[in-house]
Amino acid sequence: MGLSEIAWSEVFVLCLAVGFALSLVSLLSGAIHLPHFHFHWHGGVGHAGGHGASRGGSAFNLFTFAAFLMWFGGSGYLLERLTALVLIPVLAIATPLGFVGAAMVYWFLSRVMASSEKPLDPADYDMTGALGRLSTTLRPGGTGEMIFAQEGVRRGVAVRSESGEPIEQGAEVVVTRYEGGIAYVRTWEEMQKL
Repeated sequence: MGLSEIAWSEVFVLCLAVGFALSLVSLLSGAIHLPHFHFHWHGGVGHAGGHGASRGGSAFNLFTFAAFLMWFGGSGYLLERLTALVLIPVLAIATPLGFVGAAMVYWFLSRVMASSEKPLDPADYDMTGALGRLSTTLRPGGTGEMIFAQEGVRRGVAVRSESGEPIEQGAEVVVTRYEGGIAYVRTWEEMQKL
């Protein structure tokens, strides 16, 4: 069977349907936690600057493949049915349009969806040494709250005085240890004397 004997409109519709089905399966597997697999290709694309250089992962993934199939199939079908173009020009136009659709999906995933993602460093979340201000007065042996900034976000944590002495509301304090969800603190002035 030669190229001219194939019903190309059916091929284009099949590509469109497969791309749509893959997108639907991907959506449902994430929304209702269907079993799914992960495929990783570690070719030369996207690894020029090392593994941390590409924020959105590989450009070859299920999302971009599904987008390519949908754009290729849809544009190929429309060009084949609505224009007087023959097969080769239709394929020459539909293929780059498929890559445009895949590129737009990849751009959205890597620049919008994954723009704030970065590897977590446990040291960034270590409470020891955190500086904050008491939002409540610490009574002798009592528990209060300290407000502090961590990773650009204002947070609160339960605190106790390291020495057991009272500390006034609004005092600047430093966490000396963190155990069982309680931060033990000393005042900034007390830490400067040590």
